[in-house]
Amino acid sequence: MLKIRMQRTGRINMPSFRIVVVEHTASPKAGKFVEKVGTYNPKSKERVLNAERIKYWMSVGAQPSATVHNMLVSLGAINAKKINVLPKYKAPAEAAAEAKEEAVEKEAEAAVKAEAKASHDEEVKAEATEKETEAAAAPEAASAEGSGEPKEEAKAEEAVAAEAKAE
Repeated sequence: MLKIRMQRTGRINMPSFRIVVVEHTASPKAGKFVEKVGTYNPKSKERVLNAERIKYWMSVGAQPSATVHNMLVSLGAINAKKINVLPKYKAPAEAAAEAKEEAVEKEAEAAVKAEAKASHDEEVKAEATEKETEAAAAPEAASAEGSGEPKEEAKAEEAVAAEAKAE
């Protein structure tokens, strides 16, 4: 997607801008642009725009930035309303009310998370006690069958045989 935007040129404290057609992913400072369609000097308010080329690029699908759009509207190159580029004003009372609403939402969310964590912890404890009871029942069953003792005797015999070989 192509954009029509301003590219800053000029020295420190002496700004001037090129109005360029550029791919929307390209950085304004990269210097790689498709076409230069005008210039703007904010100190002298001098604007030089090639309206025919701008209209062509807009017909092809290039979107002007908000500032360039407003510049084109003020010059009469396009018939549209200006776009507000400044951030929306929030009265202090509105901002405070919004902050309170956000705090209430965060508290409610924290309560839900705490409740979910508590129920999860209870489930984990229940599973742990269940495993402990199964583990306690398993050795009793194994000793009743007598399968646990022969394994221990076999290990002891292997240790004695290994010592004999070592000597």
